[in-house]
This record gives sequence, structure tokens and C-alpha cells, in this order.
Amino acid sequence: MIEIDGSDGEGGGQILRSSLSLSICTGQPFHIANIRANREQPGLMHQHLTAVKAAAEICAGEAQGAELGSRALTFRPGRLAAGDYSFAIGTAGSCTLVLQTVLPALLTAAAESSVHITGGTHNRASPPFDFLSRSFLPLLARMGAQVELELLRHGFYPRGGGEIRARIRPGAGLTPLSLTSRGRLVSAQAEAYVAALPLHVAQRELSVIGREMGWTPEQLHLRALPNHVGPGNAVTITLAHEHVTEVFTGFGEKGVRAEVVGERAAAEARRYLAASAPVGEHLADQLLLPLALAGGGEFLAAAASPHLHSNAAVVERFTDRRVSIRAHDGSFRVALE
Repeated sequence: MIEIDGSDGEGGGQILRSSLSLSICTGQPFHIANIRANREQPGLMHQHLTAVKAAAEICAGEAQGAELGSRALTFRPGRLAAGDYSFAIGTAGSCTLVLQTVLPALLTAAAESSVHITGGTHNRASPPFDFLSRSFLPLLARMGAQVELELLRHGFYPRGGGEIRARIRPGAGLTPLSLTSRGRLVSAQAEAYVAALPLHVAQRELSVIGREMGWTPEQLHLRALPNHVGPGNAVTITLAHEHVTEVFTGFGEKGVRAEVVGERAAAEARRYLAASAPVGEHLADQLLLPLALAGGGEFLAAAASPHLHSNAAVVERFTDRRVSIRAHDGSFRVALE
């Protein structure tokens, strides 16, 4: 039984999700204590509980302590099975984080699977749908994964109600990835989504981004969504280079001016462009598990966040791989050895 301390490192839900994924993939049970100990509301929230139940369902696993607020969990994986799965978070909790929990395992299943999830699609502190579809999954495809992802309906906090569907086709296995250069910039754009809010909110966000990034009107897109999916607002900046695409997101929230939302997203994008590393802070967190399943690989990251170090520690507990994170010419070289 592998023992995991959920208070280590960043002390959030990623430690639990990565442990669930690797437990199924390696067949090793684990016990985790102090779940989300460093969060304002520790323990299992709705999206984390859904991730636990989803992990158990795809492998006929056993999860002791799987209840709201629980701070400890014992998980014993069973036999992984492909299938058509549907998971409802019941709140605006992140659909993408639940998907990322079961995706690595289903890539190793014996047949094709489909996964339908309802909840939030554009949430603070979690990868929005645009990030998964434009940044993360194209890199998985380079490693040999075949995943089709579809956004059926947007879901914002606090209402939720979003829907995504993924079709996962297992192949011969993931191959190592080496990502040390961005290549030339191919395209750059910003999109502002609004639902049940005045259109001028999106217009103001895009105006700030256009000014801060030095972009033309053709690079700025207003996406008005049906009122019934709102209220909600998010702005995304997509920078597509030859070898990698990065997505930066700002979220509208009560009491925060639209100009501030746009400025925050633009500042993050500009920091990325000013650096030389191809992999941004959040993408670095997401790449470790695929590399572990591929048996190796490396990338240059702009930052080595607490999330990255926490994920590295979990990978080392479940596999025989060592994760090396070293400073390298103003960035960080991350390698599985």
C-alpha cells in the first residue's frame, strides 16, 4: 500500500487526482491522508469526489472514505474496462479535472471509450476546455494518443451545467516527448465569452488585450453565448507556435472590472512570450503523467511551480522513474529519467 500525504507541496487536489490515475495504470493501491490540507476548505469537494467515483467506476475499484469532506481515502484499483461512461459533478466543479483523472488510464484500455461529464467547463484554478483542446491534447497526439474532445455546452461558476464529451482510442502506447523549443509564432488570438451579461464586458476586455498585445481587430473575437448558460464571462489568449500552443485565461468575477480581467490575461501571455521556454507553468503540471506513462521524455518549462514538484513526487512514488527539475538558462529542464 502506497502512503501519500496530501499536505505535501502545494497540498491541493492534484495530488489526489494524479494518485488515482497512476494507481489504475500501475495496479497499485494507495492511502492518502490530509486531502487538500492547504486549501481553505480541506477534504473532498464535489469535483474531487466525482473524480474518485469516476476512477473507481472505470476499473471496478474500491474507494473507502469517498464522501464529501473526507480528508482520507483508501483506493484499491480493480481491472480497467473500456466503455461509455457518464459522470455528473452536480455543481460548477471542473469537468476537465475529472476527465484528466480517468484519461491516462483509458488510454491503456483494450478498446475505445467515451466519457461524458457535466459541470463547469471554464473555472478558476483549473484548466478550461480551450486549454485542453488546443494545448494539452495536441501534445498527447504527438505522443501517440487519439483523443477527440467536444464542448457540448459552456458551464461557468456558480451555475455549472456545462458538458464535455471525449472519445478515447487506445493505441500501441505513448511514446516519449521532447519539447525544448517553441518554433516560430504561427497565430495569435483572443476570445472573450459572455453569457447573460452585457456585450460591452467582452468588448472592454478585448480592447485592453488588443492594446497590451499590439494586436489588430482581426485577432480579437467576441463570443456571445446563449443567456441560459450564464451568467458567465471568460477571456482566452491563444498563442500557437510551431511546436506548442499555449492558452492563457482570465475569468470575470463580481466586483472585478472587465479591464482588469483583460490586463491579467495579457500580462500572463506577455510573460510567456518574454521567456524562452516552450512550456508554460500550467502545461508543465499536466505533462508529467503522460511522460511517466511513456517511460521518459523532457521539456523546458518557464516556471517550476509547487504543483509541478507535487506531481513529480507522486510520479516517483508510483513508478520507478526519477523526475529531474533543474534550472537551465533562465528556465527549467524537466526530465523523466
